[in-house]
Amino acid sequence: MDDALRHGLEDAPSARWTPRTKAASLGVAVLLAAVLLYFSLRGIEWKQVARIVAGADPGRLALAAAIGTAALFLRACRWRILLNAEGNLGVSTVFWATAAGYFGNNFLPARAGELVRTFMISSRSALETPYVLATALSERVADAVALLVISAVVLLILPTQPGWLTGATRSVAILALLGALGIAILPLLGSFARSVIEHAPLPHALRPRLITAMEHGLRGMRAFHHAGRLFGFLGLTVVIWTLDAVGTVIVGAAVGFRIPVSVAFLLIAGLGLGSALPSTPGYVGIYQFVAVTVLTPFGFSRTDAIAYILVAQALSYVVIGFWGSLGLLRYRRARPPRFST
Repeated sequence: MDDALRHGLEDAPSARWTPRTKAASLGVAVLLAAVLLYFSLRGIEWKQVARIVAGADPGRLALAAAIGTAALFLRACRWRILLNAEGNLGVSTVFWATAAGYFGNNFLPARAGELVRTFMISSRSALETPYVLATALSERVADAVALLVISAVVLLILPTQPGWLTGATRSVAILALLGALGIAILPLLGSFARSVIEHAPLPHALRPRLITAMEHGLRGMRAFHHAGRLFGFLGLTVVIWTLDAVGTVIVGAAVGFRIPVSVAFLLIAGLGLGSALPSTPGYVGIYQFVAVTVLTPFGFSRTDAIAYILVAQALSYVVIGFWGSLGLLRYRRARPPRFST
């Protein structure tokens, strides 16, 4: 990774973990992955998995990869709506940062990709880092709400319901709704928050920095408070998750399975909600557990579910890895404006 990008991530407040904290986080993620893999991989017929994977249709996989690329591009367009509430960023700039961020989330621990894409944007624009990070995190909250709506609607339609997903939806719904309320209300309380910081028992030199970071962060959330931006964001969200569901159906067809659209929506909702858990790079263990528990109630064997998710996960790595590595390469070749002389 580029030195400037690495130093920027290390300087970010969210990245200042002690070695002990990093080790503890990794330990929890590895333990969780091991437990989930144990429950997911019991009784799997690996020869059958190999036959299914080897027989995957390259044409359909290529189509799914194209759809995944289109969804990634639309995610960049959606984030750009929020960023350009106070900036004037081009589509390509936001796309490469988005691709690099998703690449980081797939291959780095603790969702460090959010910091990667935040620093790539803030280093190439006049936007402050707290503002960019607030838009990125607000986008994640909006996605969580969308996934909860999707899972709730599908669970009402389907006669068979994976028990853990129903419970997880209810639990995460509270956090997602609190996040949505925060985006709606916190930007209106800027004066109150400023007053709290000014009167807090903090070092005098720290107060201006906290106030500045708080104001930039609230402005990032306030990007949703414009009707045109909000409806544009919501419209793209519907298209993005629909493309993801279509891609899921096509990958299933590539390995010889018929995955109904309703089950595809349920699966992407489960994968999205599961990715919020502490995880090893690549969500190893979590994706396998979600695939087995979501697909088996609908007539898929555990072997089928594992074969499917291995192909789908590998395809995701290829798509995100290709565009993300190109994004990081472009970043390294182009000198960031803030560091130019």
